[in-house]
Amino acid sequence: MSTPNPMEGSIEGAFSSPPPPVSNQTFTIAGISTTVYGLGELSSDVQDVACLWLLHPRLQTKACMENLAAAALHHWNKREECKRIGLLAVTFDQRNHGSREITPLANEAWHGGNELHAQDMFSIYHGAATDASLLMTYLSSYIFPESHRTIATNLVLGVSLGGHAAWQCIFHDPRISAAIIVIGCPDYFSLMSDRAQRSKRSSWLDDPRPGVHFVGSRDFPPGLVKSVELHDPAGMLLGKPDQPIRGPVNKNLSAVHDARLLPQLRRLLYGKRILSLSGGADKLVPYRCGEAFIEWLKYAAAPGNWFDGSVHLENIVYNDVGHQMTPRMVVEAIRFIQESLQSRLTVPVAKSSKL
Repeated sequence: MSTPNPMEGSIEGAFSSPPPPVSNQTFTIAGISTTVYGLGELSSDVQDVACLWLLHPRLQTKACMENLAAAALHHWNKREECKRIGLLAVTFDQRNHGSREITPLANEAWHGGNELHAQDMFSIYHGAATDASLLMTYLSSYIFPESHRTIATNLVLGVSLGGHAAWQCIFHDPRISAAIIVIGCPDYFSLMSDRAQRSKRSSWLDDPRPGVHFVGSRDFPPGLVKSVELHDPAGMLLGKPDQPIRGPVNKNLSAVHDARLLPQLRRLLYGKRILSLSGGADKLVPYRCGEAFIEWLKYAAAPGNWFDGSVHLENIVYNDVGHQMTPRMVVEAIRFIQESLQSRLTVPVAKSSKL
């Protein structure tokens, strides 16, 4: 395992004492082993329940999210509001990981000998986002088969590979009201371009203008380009790297862009909450790869602009942090989860949403 676990030590240093163990049950849903934390701790009279979907890093398994699940539930269940909306945490192995691993090489990067790295990584975490939505559809029928309880809202927290997937989750599933993205990137074109350059791929170097034709090359084939434009947040909204709209948002939004993007953004993100936590010294998923898109989104979400404050976006960059979820990030994530749940109690809780 060439990449260290970015979750290692994240919980131990976050709080004065570790969270107590929390109940868990594992269900096989749609053929996926799905572990649900916190059913035993739900208040007996609570009706509305929120689910926190925890998406693990590359080369890890769902087990590494257990302590984070325990911390999130412990800190919410100490609050009086837990009697009004309960909280569960849900984990599953991402595709080709843990109990679902088929080809170990497909989880490796170019430098690990995987010539299909760009295709493999995107399809795996796109699959994780798809799996989360699938499980979301059926979960209540497994955990509440004879109960008055309903799943009122969903939150997603992803780390590294799981963070990439969490970006897709918050953009594509209307049932998800909040996302915490830890060392994840919303711009796959930018991330893989950076990785190809640093890996000295011939698709990057063997060109009179290095990198100009990387997107669309053998390392990033046209079929993958189309998939990224359909599912990746930056690819979907801003297109390929050569598109002029990828410049400063306040200078490059023509009336045509405004007419196309505004309805799309409102449909995808209206009323949602996003927390992005990044390491400024991260070399595996450099913050700069997603920075332009996040700044673009911040501009759109700012009061007086497109959303006029109806999308809540927080972006925190820890300059001294590499590719890891630090205790400081854990504290921020727990805070954001609690605030997001609290915000659901100040407005009518939607039972379902439609695009």
